[in-house]
Amino acid sequence: MTPDPAAGDPAPAPLAVGALGPLEVRDAPGAAGTSGALRPLAPRPRELLARLLVAGGRTVPLGVLVDDLWDVPDEGAVAAVRTFVAALRRVLEPGRPARTPPRLLVTEGRGYALRLPHGALDANAAEEDLAAARDLSPRDAVPRLEHALARWRGPAYGDVADRPWARAEARRLDELRLTAVERLAAARLDDGDAAGAAAALGPHAEEAPWREEGHRLLALALYRDGRQADALAALRRARALLADELGVDPGPALVRLEQDVLRHAVPAGRGAGDAPLERAASAFALSVGPGSGARLRAGAELLRSLAVTGAAGLVAAREQRLDAVRAAAATDDVELVARLVGEHDVPALWGRADDPVQARELVAVAERTLARLPAEAPPVLRGRLLATLAVETRGEAGVLGARGRAAAEEAEALARELGDARLLVHALGAAALHALDDVGAAPRREALGAELVAVSARHGLTAHEVLGHLVRLQALCALGDVDGADRAAATADDLGRRSEAPLVAVFTRWYAAVRTSLTDRPADVVEAAARDAAALLPSAGMPGVAEGLPALAVLATRVRHGLPWPDDPATAGAYAPWALPWHHLAHGRPDAAARAVAALPDPPPGHLLEALLALGGLAAAVVGDRPATARAAAALRPARGLRTAGSGVLDVGPVDAVLARLDA
Repeated sequence: MTPDPAAGDPAPAPLAVGALGPLEVRDAPGAAGTSGALRPLAPRPRELLARLLVAGGRTVPLGVLVDDLWDVPDEGAVAAVRTFVAALRRVLEPGRPARTPPRLLVTEGRGYALRLPHGALDANAAEEDLAAARDLSPRDAVPRLEHALARWRGPAYGDVADRPWARAEARRLDELRLTAVERLAAARLDDGDAAGAAAALGPHAEEAPWREEGHRLLALALYRDGRQADALAALRRARALLADELGVDPGPALVRLEQDVLRHAVPAGRGAGDAPLERAASAFALSVGPGSGARLRAGAELLRSLAVTGAAGLVAAREQRLDAVRAAAATDDVELVARLVGEHDVPALWGRADDPVQARELVAVAERTLARLPAEAPPVLRGRLLATLAVETRGEAGVLGARGRAAAEEAEALARELGDARLLVHALGAAALHALDDVGAAPRREALGAELVAVSARHGLTAHEVLGHLVRLQALCALGDVDGADRAAATADDLGRRSEAPLVAVFTRWYAAVRTSLTDRPADVVEAAARDAAALLPSAGMPGVAEGLPALAVLATRVRHGLPWPDDPATAGAYAPWALPWHHLAHGRPDAAARAVAALPDPPPGHLLEALLALGGLAAAVVGDRPATARAAAALRPARGLRTAGSGVLDVGPVDAVLARLDA
């Protein structure tokens, strides 16, 4: 929080709050990096601090604090909380003059919120370090990851980690540390330090025997350090641990690595091919003149490859793609524009664009180019323009959405006529996105995903094969086929690792979360899994997926289990209108909830269509809005027999159960 200099109040004393270990508050570290003096904190104010930290800056009502800090509150609990608040304020802002408002622990209504300055909480700083390291070279990432790991002083949230309100966040942060250990080891491996990676991974594999990636990296590090026998022993030890402790067989990555070690076929680190690539790029730049069509075409192909390499690559490709298309349009070469627009046949899975403004400009360019494309131009160019137009209109309603759907159908028909596999998978991917325009489309999406897998595998189009498995994964969630979804997720993960497409893990981790709902696990388990999956979103480079999704996943779980959702609706981003009625209901404001229900718009096309209809309809039923309840029920009926989990991300439960509640 940045103080307002015009307000005249003193800025809060610099401080550092530690949650990555026993809870503590210190003076901010000194200029030389030394730890600041520890500020004394009594046990009960320390517990209050932990509860407010877990809330992430949101207001926690006084009644919730009482319930969370006492197993059986007595009559003096409210007064005691206020005493703890006063004590904690003295620790956080020791120099605050009397009768000046607090800046950090603030009162809001009948509750309290903790608004720490940026960088004050060690957990937030560690997550920022981890996110920044994703965009660095292995050599530069190593010190950043080491710095992040150095922030942990022990298990997160120390002696309060077993409290129900702290359990999920403490578990998430501890899992984050284990992931950081593996990322640091992988960066050391890529930088050629196999011995250093192996030394760190030995204790890690003992501490977290359930993490297959830790075992895989340990064996790989041992092998690259010239210790083949130790590598094989580590893999066999991992196999025994997984079987004895978890009752599972090792995954495909461990099995494949064991085979590669036996055949001496372990690949080199990712840095091995850098020099040839750099020499080729330099030679191309010298040989091909600036501003030429060949340069633009080569750049488009590079951007296409860049987009599937991970978060930083995806963001860079998105930023530079439109510039390349604009440069081509300036040449007045219609076929060149068509090639550049259609060349970017990168698989798109989510039904909402990451940059809607850019998407609409690309649609406009595609439409103009289609109108000007000469009759003698290769028909595949028209097909690629149509498929691109269809992909970029995903999530659009009305005329634009209908145009995209028609373009997908035309591109698919043209691809089949031409026998062009690459165009066909692009068109099938677009069709799978536009199938989301309809309620109950899971069977069609499952069929489209299956054909995507078959065509892509037959022609070696790995990126679209991954897309096919992920489309099937989402559709199978809606169909309630957990075994089939498990197989699709495992195959997608395996292909993602082999093709170095890390974004696959974002969706399979979310599936692991929604699977807990599909298998009827308790609400706290589902919420914890969703928060674990949400940790991947900030650095994934996919704002169209990330915005509001973590909050909506928790809301869906709460509604399904009949639990209140008191959180700030703004955390639901674009889905705030569907969260707002439940927020009002949780705070005892039925009239405000009814007004929010009456103001609900139609849900936008996309993966969350059925879930939003269910959330809106159930809220309408609770507040007694019969017309809105009836409209939601009518809209949901085409999805009878399915679940509201077609996103592969969240689940409000079976559609039939929702309809029963609406009809009642």
